[in-house]
Amino acid sequence: MDELCGGNHALLLPLLKRHDNCDWGNCYPEDAIQNNWATHNELRIMSVYAFLGEAVWIITESDRSATTILLPIEY
Repeated sequence: MDELCGGNHALLLPLLKRHDNCDWGNCYPEDAIQNNWATHNELRIMSVYAFLGEAVWIITESDRSATTILLPIEY
């Protein structure tokens, strides 16, 4: 995670691409179903991925105005 704190945010681009492509990562199956429904019904979408041995969450707001990446130290 030190790389991210140092400003190397490009490491997160593959995860953002997966999120954008409706690959919800390691979320629970029921959450994946909810995400699929949410993409068509203007609801919040949340993915979780393994990144450098830890979980990283990506959340897109219901109005699609913002996508946030949360690291374990921020959750």
